[in-house]
Amino acid sequence: MMASREHVVAMDCLDIQPLLARIAERRFTVGIVGLGYVGLPLMRAASAKGFAVLGFDVDAGKVAALNDGKSQLKHIPDAHIAKVRAAGLFEATTEPARMHEADAILVCVPTPLTRQREPDLSYVEDTIRALAPHMRPGQLLVLESTTYPGTTCEVIAPILEAAGLVPGEDVLLAYSPEREDPGNPEYSTHSIPKVVGGESEAALELAATLYEQFVARVVRVSSTATAEAVKLTENIFRAVNIALVNELKMVFDRMGIDIWEVIEAAKSKPFGYMPFYPGPGLGGHCIPIDPFYLTWKAREFGVSTRFIELAGEVNTAMPLYVVQRLAEALDQRTGKGLNGAAILILGIAYKKDVDDMRESPALTIIDLLQRRGARIAYNDPYVPAIQPTRKHGPLAGMRSVELTPASLAAFDAALVVTEHSGVDYALVAAHCPLLVDTRNVTRGIARRDSIVRA
Repeated sequence: MMASREHVVAMDCLDIQPLLARIAERRFTVGIVGLGYVGLPLMRAASAKGFAVLGFDVDAGKVAALNDGKSQLKHIPDAHIAKVRAAGLFEATTEPARMHEADAILVCVPTPLTRQREPDLSYVEDTIRALAPHMRPGQLLVLESTTYPGTTCEVIAPILEAAGLVPGEDVLLAYSPEREDPGNPEYSTHSIPKVVGGESEAALELAATLYEQFVARVVRVSSTATAEAVKLTENIFRAVNIALVNELKMVFDRMGIDIWEVIEAAKSKPFGYMPFYPGPGLGGHCIPIDPFYLTWKAREFGVSTRFIELAGEVNTAMPLYVVQRLAEALDQRTGKGLNGAAILILGIAYKKDVDDMRESPALTIIDLLQRRGARIAYNDPYVPAIQPTRKHGPLAGMRSVELTPASLAAFDAALVVTEHSGVDYALVAAHCPLLVDTRNVTRGIARRDSIVRA
């Protein structure tokens, strides 16, 4: 039976006062499901405030490394993992049955798209089905994975009910979207405000109180659907504005106008303008994916999200635009075509100074170039080797090459996809016959005859 929000609230009869007291006394165990880019920083924030954290992940190698005090993320130091392990505040496991020990279970698993660009909730559904037989009355379950409005109530609640756990009567349900920004030195899990919505007042109170212990500010909203919509709104805002500036880049390029100079001047206005920057395409686990979660759900209500879908079309087309610009530059500057050309990709990670290559436009660009007969190599100081992905499996095993005058001279062109701060772009410009820049990294480099903006 599908649970309605009214049903869940009406059945809410759990006494949360003992749980609130245990939170205050730090006798409350936090379970985190998924120890990746969201779960591990969350563990760090909770354990730093004295909470015992029990982490679950299906990756046995990752679990073993964490229990040995080794972090899988560059921005989470080994020292912190070792410290909380020594203090008895953190343990990782591959056994879902152990989530029975947790007082709250925070679910941080992927929510990708299918090949048809529709929501893929299989990770969420499989996780809840694996956990449900081991959950006990009185537990709090919070989904942090980005998803469409209604997921907590329409997808998670029925799975729990099928396992004999009535939301509000046996367990409490809440939603709190992750807001991680890997590589951002200014904001961490602790300092980023946390939005929380509950399937009942008790669920909201318990979840918000828990998060208030280890994040600087909690923003309570009226429902889980509202909280789910908040995360989509944040990332759709970014996707739409990035699409706008990407389109402006293409227009201004034909006019001989530098989009980067335009943006730099425009942002001098102290009101009514917020700078967004163009690029070779969208990457990461949020912006390329989240808009399609809402457009899919909107169809259920007979609503056409034309503006959002247009932005998605513009952003999705950017890798092809970059390849076309590279082909044009090769033809004009060297007289060569892409077929048989040696191309060096600078940057595989989806954003600056991180090792995360999820949904990276670099992978799509490599696919497009290889289809046109180009020979590809790459350099990325954060990604020594390309790991297997669902969409780009044949690229797995490629390794980063060293940047030297001799190695650079062997390529016909270099293409900047990700602007890592540790890369010597002046060296590339000096020794590679052609440097195509999609990130404005060549500003200030004196030699201009081999540099093309794209």
